[in-house]
Amino acid sequence: MANLNELKIRIRSVQSTQKITKAKQMVAAAKLRRAEESAKAARPYAERMEAVLGNLVAGVGDGSNAPKLLIGTGSDKVNLLIVATADRGLCGAFNSSIVRQAREAIVRLQGEGKEVKIFCIGKKGREQLKRLYSDLIVKSVELIEIKNVGFANAREIADEILQMFEAGTFDQAHLFYGKFKNVLTQIPTELQIIPAKAPETSEVPDISGGVYDYEPDEEAILNTLLPRYLAVQIFRALLENAASEQAASMTAMDNATRNAGDMIDALTLKFNRARQAKITTELIEIIAGAESV
Repeated sequence: MANLNELKIRIRSVQSTQKITKAKQMVAAAKLRRAEESAKAARPYAERMEAVLGNLVAGVGDGSNAPKLLIGTGSDKVNLLIVATADRGLCGAFNSSIVRQAREAIVRLQGEGKEVKIFCIGKKGREQLKRLYSDLIVKSVELIEIKNVGFANAREIADEILQMFEAGTFDQAHLFYGKFKNVLTQIPTELQIIPAKAPETSEVPDISGGVYDYEPDEEAILNTLLPRYLAVQIFRALLENAASEQAASMTAMDNATRNAGDMIDALTLKFNRARQAKITTELIEIIAGAESV
């Protein structure tokens, strides 16, 4: 049976850990509300931009004069996977679920004979992917030192990706991130952003048979809209990730706090039994000694 002093030390250690997990849970809960509001506030703008993009694509026609960001390079041989995760851990399976989906995409694309390159946003995604695919990582960005991620940060990342695309580094780009649904559910999401492809779920406004008349023409608008569309999608992914990270962290720390409580109860019971056994042994020795006298 374990020594009483050892059990005391273990109980104190678990109690200290429980205080830390409880504090982190409260911090994550405080940050979650703001992150959730930001993520939900960005959705209508991104969805409306997708709808406008869908209308413009319909008006381009055969696409002979459309920008490469819309029609692509004519090949899908080289694929860039933009994997957006958190810079910190202690958030359950949030980072792992995004990386797992990216790994599945890598295996699928390589199985089709295509070349894969990885652009990592977030420290944890890079740490997990470099174990197997370090030679595929072409760029890594960390936002850990930035207190509040803004659109300027997303635009900088989008500009780097655009430069790579214009230099012919890749043909298609896919964005991986965690979409916030609620505190218990964060959905790993894959989105093709180059060539720009409006999701099938995006709603196109009903104008009762009317026709949009664009000035300047659709091609000119797309040349300006598509780079911004790319930045908006990255910004949306960063906001969704921020909310998902805090929700996953709050849930993970809540589970850790509960587990620590269960462990404290089990250790306390073990400690009480050991102490009772020690007291019983001492009493038996005293009684036996008295009888011998």
